[in-house]
Amino acid sequence: MDDFINLFDHYGIRIELLLGSVAILVIAGAVILTVNRAVQRLLHRLRPRSPLPAETVLSIGRAVSMVLWIAVAFLLLGFWGVSVTGVWASLVSVAAVIGVGFLAVWTMISNVTASLFITIWRPFHLGDTVELLPENLKGRAIDRNFMFTVLREAENRTLLIPNNLFFQKMFRVTTASDRYLFETLEREQQRRVHETA
Repeated sequence: MDDFINLFDHYGIRIELLLGSVAILVIAGAVILTVNRAVQRLLHRLRPRSPLPAETVLSIGRAVSMVLWIAVAFLLLGFWGVSVTGVWASLVSVAAVIGVGFLAVWTMISNVTASLFITIWRPFHLGDTVELLPENLKGRAIDRNFMFTVLREAENRTLLIPNNLFFQKMFRVTTASDRYLFETLEREQQRRVHETA
């Protein structure tokens, strides 16, 4: 054990800071999981009054998690004595460089934009069967994020279709008669995954 502590001392890492960081991460993980579940429950309670599609509920949950993890990262940086204002200035500078770099990487921008338009216009919902023509790529829509729509084929394989293809190709949608059952089953599966995590 002394060798372990000496190794950290050799590299200038204080064991108290390391243990404190691990404690912060464990507590933050538990808090974020609890907040996510509370947000999911709230959104599902609001669903009868204002019909929220399952993909909107997923997007809101992911956004809340991302914001909370960024806050935890800033907390850890402050815990280690790193100036958060300096980090903020660096992040703004990096964001500006990335913003200029995104102009060269049009595929990423087009996928994010396509995801936004798919969310607004909703040509298909999770649970619907989507077939991309003329390639005949077909499957049930099970998830969608900023870059891809995930389709599950009949053989239980998954296809990741870039969102911008839905604006470049024709596609056929077969509305699922059991869409709400599908959404309920997906929520139940996500709940079980979060409980085991």
